[in-house]
Amino acid sequence: MEYLSSNKVHEVYCAIDPRQEPSLIVNLIRCCEDNFIDFFFVPAMEGYPKRTMTCLEQGGVNVFKLRDEPLENPVNSAIKRLFDILVSGVMLVCIYPFVWLFVAIGTSLTSPGPILFRQKRTGYKGHPFTMLKFRSMKVNDQANTLQATRDDARKTKFGNFLRRTSIDEIPQLVNVFKGEMSLVGPRPHMEAHTRQYSAQIDEYLVRHMVKPGLTGWAQVNGCRGETRTIDRMADRVSHDIWYVEHWSFSLDLKIIAMTFIQIIRGDKQAY
Repeated sequence: MEYLSSNKVHEVYCAIDPRQEPSLIVNLIRCCEDNFIDFFFVPAMEGYPKRTMTCLEQGGVNVFKLRDEPLENPVNSAIKRLFDILVSGVMLVCIYPFVWLFVAIGTSLTSPGPILFRQKRTGYKGHPFTMLKFRSMKVNDQANTLQATRDDARKTKFGNFLRRTSIDEIPQLVNVFKGEMSLVGPRPHMEAHTRQYSAQIDEYLVRHMVKPGLTGWAQVNGCRGETRTIDRMADRVSHDIWYVEHWSFSLDLKIIAMTFIQIIRGDKQAY
């Protein structure tokens, strides 16, 4: 204490175990405050992920929260949900019937089978849901396990057009309106892939702490389409986690604008 008072010290970093020396730490803090010294407490966190944590008080006890999640705030969550309902509702009434008619004619003329493709995907907090798409492939037994590739023989010519223009994703507006998805969020994966990658990639399941989206931060940053390697999927997951931790309404608007630009320009990874 005497050293702090008599020398020009600007910062103090304390790694003393508070359970062993509680009074010493309290006196040290008071000394720092009296001498305009910034005090930093360094807890024993060996082995934990290196990230910015939030300190909260619960029942008079200080606790560290592993990550900030803006959408845990009820106001933020309500804003995002209201935006989803308004946009998806308007598009379902004004646009979807005409798109459905166009796709129904094109699909019926080029490939036998249903117009819509239904598939179980992993949703919010790991809950499965049935995601809708316009069918872009021939009916096949690998639809629920195998990702589409650039020269995938399962795709029809009309289906290839639907995928390149992202028209095949439009039925997911129904999922958005129902609350199973959001306009913006991590893209939902097949259940088989969730099981596979959750065992191979650290923090993979964190991406499910928000609703999956029609488009996402990963997709507008080059992580769209086929993931041939674990590194490619890990890169997508890191973008998804960044979105979970940095959500804002303005970020959603930015992602939507970037998605439209991407569609207009054409995306080489859209296949």
